Amino acid sequence: MGDIDVIHMHGWLDYIYDGIFSPPLPIVMTLHVPANDSLIKKDHCQRFNTMQNPYMHFVAISEYQKQQYNGLMNIKTIHHGIEIRDWHFKEQPVKGSYLFTIGRITQVKGQDKAIEVAKKTGFKLIIAGCVQNKFADQEFFESLKGSIDLFVDIGKHRVDKDYYEKVMKPLLDCDKQIIYLGELSSEQKKQWYLHAWATLFPIQWGEPFGLVLIESMACGTPVLAFKEGAVPEIVVDGKTGFVMNSLDGMIGAVDRINSIDPRECQRHVQNHFSITSMAQKYSELYQQILDKYKTSVNFGRLPIDNISKPLPPGNIASEGNYYA
Repeated sequence: MGDIDVIHMHGWLDYIYDGIFSPPLPIVMTLHVPANDSLIKKDHCQRFNTMQNPYMHFVAISEYQKQQYNGLMNIKTIHHGIEIRDWHFKEQPVKGSYLFTIGRITQVKGQDKAIEVAKKTGFKLIIAGCVQNKFADQEFFESLKGSIDLFVDIGKHRVDKDYYEKVMKPLLDCDKQIIYLGELSSEQKKQWYLHAWATLFPIQWGEPFGLVLIESMACGTPVLAFKEGAVPEIVVDGKTGFVMNSLDGMIGAVDRINSIDPRECQRHVQNHFSITSMAQKYSELYQQILDKYKTSVNFGRLPIDNISKPLPPGNIASEGNYYA
């Protein structure tokens, strides 16, 4: 495999530190979580010292997140990207279809707000997402149950050419308005994005980057989202969906979805959030770092054997699960 010139991290792999600073080696860390005091305050010695090390280079996943990490050395923004061709696309909005919201079931994701939108507009609402084993999330899910008309486990249904007719259509034709599906597979969620009238993103916190936004738009499905976190730099208000400050604004925007061209949604993702664009920006960053540090007398390359503890299986590229 050869020697290492740059290490790219997606989490705090503390045990790797002993091997990477002697000789000094450039590190790129993609920041997947919001800034918080416990991460960057000066008395959090090891991490703070590392974050101020000139060999550290940080990547924020949005301009919003970059601002939250104000003060870090060597930080730039590279948005997440997806493979556009993997997402099914529709030419026209599906008039009279359902509203869709997907994400971990927790108060900051705003599933209760999505239910209010559906109740006020009369649209059917499909809710998808896992409920984690956390007291606050379990308690929130319990509070939603009285508003959910049907609980369905569709996890066992494989996506094939008959998936819409066999799985989706019976649910869409039934007289239940608010339907909870549980956690969906990657292929399942593509189908539910595709046939939706709109995807609701009623978040209640400053999310650094919502993959839901670009996944939905890649399918040609507009997004209705609250103006929180990175939403305004991902969704083009009035062109790929609507960005609003209030629940009433989201309710009113439902009837304006037919003014959004699905092709504009897909084009926006292709132009700004493709996996090709993301990879190119990372490649350019690596090269800039190498060009800078190879002129330094202190720059060294790290033999693979210097890493004293092997990376855990499945965590070579990243540590933790950041998809929310």
